[in-house]
Amino acid sequence: MQVVKIENVTRVYQTKAIQTHALRGASLTIESGEFTALVGPSGSGKTTLLQMIGCLDQPTTGAVWVNGKEVTRLNRDQRADMRRDSIGFIFQFFALIPTLSAYENVEMPLLLNGTPASARHTRVMDLLQAVDLADRAHNRPDQMSGGQQQRVAIARALAPQPALILADEPTANLDSANGEQVMEIMTRLNKETGVTFVFATHDPRVIKYARRIVTLRDGLIVDDK
Repeated sequence: MQVVKIENVTRVYQTKAIQTHALRGASLTIESGEFTALVGPSGSGKTTLLQMIGCLDQPTTGAVWVNGKEVTRLNRDQRADMRRDSIGFIFQFFALIPTLSAYENVEMPLLLNGTPASARHTRVMDLLQAVDLADRAHNRPDQMSGGQQQRVAIARALAPQPALILADEPTANLDSANGEQVMEIMTRLNKETGVTFVFATHDPRVIKYARRIVTLRDGLIVDDK
């Protein structure tokens, strides 16, 4: 089953008299259950492509489908619904809510989609157990290491059972040991849950875990293996 389809997508950013061509006609399909890395140097277009898939930006030309829907035809509210219901995000800087505990951060997407309280509790604790943080459920982000915060972010991304999880440089702010642990957890959860993972990176520690590597350069996909 196709989870993502990108068809001849371009993205041009205009700043006064300067045009920046971030994508120059990218086409790509991603199947359910893939563990795929988007790689390339800074400015290659990998983050822009991730934003297109995540309904965070719209292409200048071309079309994007996510989970069977052509998201380039959706309005702003519909794209927000798509992000809430079908896409989980893991950010470079964790993006946890600092005043909430690990439990409450993971619970937040379930509150937003109206999951009943008893089901929320079971889901949150199962996910914290899956990322080896059940004993940290009541800790706030400032009481956890960077690696622990990123593991909470992984659990939060998985909470609403999305079809797709997107990660932008998920190990960039972690040391080698924590980066390896985060990638091992992501790999295990991909295999156990079948959820599709797509991540942008230029970190060799991350690339080695990918089962598919899509390389971008100057806004073009130049290799796919």
